[in-house]
Amino acid sequence: MSKAERPFDEELKDLKEKLLEMASRAEEQIGLAVRSLKDREQAMACQVLDREETINRLDIEVDEMAMRMLALRQPMAADLRFITSAMKISSDLERIGDLAVNIAERTLELLKYPQLKPLIDIPRMTEMAQAMVRDALTAFVNGDAELARDVCRRDDAVDQLNNQVFRELLTYMMEDPETITRAVDLILVGRHLERIADHATNIGEDVIYMVKGRTIKHHIEEGRFTGLKGCPPAGPKT
Repeated sequence: MSKAERPFDEELKDLKEKLLEMASRAEEQIGLAVRSLKDREQAMACQVLDREETINRLDIEVDEMAMRMLALRQPMAADLRFITSAMKISSDLERIGDLAVNIAERTLELLKYPQLKPLIDIPRMTEMAQAMVRDALTAFVNGDAELARDVCRRDDAVDQLNNQVFRELLTYMMEDPETITRAVDLILVGRHLERIADHATNIGEDVIYMVKGRTIKHHIEEGRFTGLKGCPPAGPKT
């Protein structure tokens, strides 16, 4: 029996399982990258780099599966939202994998110098970002819009912690110019973790669309989108 002849429910299940495998690997990459930084383990950082291709391959496989179903099955309503959401989620997971690689690359640079400071907030950010990714995918699997909303709400806490990291490291740079290189690398690590949380939020928003058929990106659902900062809302089209 060809893939096109398999029951549609089986194809949807395979797509979901492929996404879950991708999510598991992306979450593992985040933890491994920051652990290599915290423990100053070069081999561990290199391991993150070596595993990047696996996530890229899974991203391509998810896209191919989704496109095949769209072309051959012509899904409607909830199934169509599920498949299109899966494609978006796959893209976010691929970017999360890229950001973990970026952290590992910063780690390799930081290992050339003595440790600037004990890492406290960055591991906390990592735990928060990992939990957001994990819960966003749980929401996807279970069709849990409320859990997805909770993931989106938690993004602000990661942003606040990233700002705290930036302010602390800025103080180091102002007090001692010799710390600038190391401090900038750590600021970039914080920024990468903040972006991982952003991608988890994107996944949460996609889950809400998949379950409810409503878009909450850019606060459209609340009627709060007003265009670019400092510009008046766009008027009605004529």
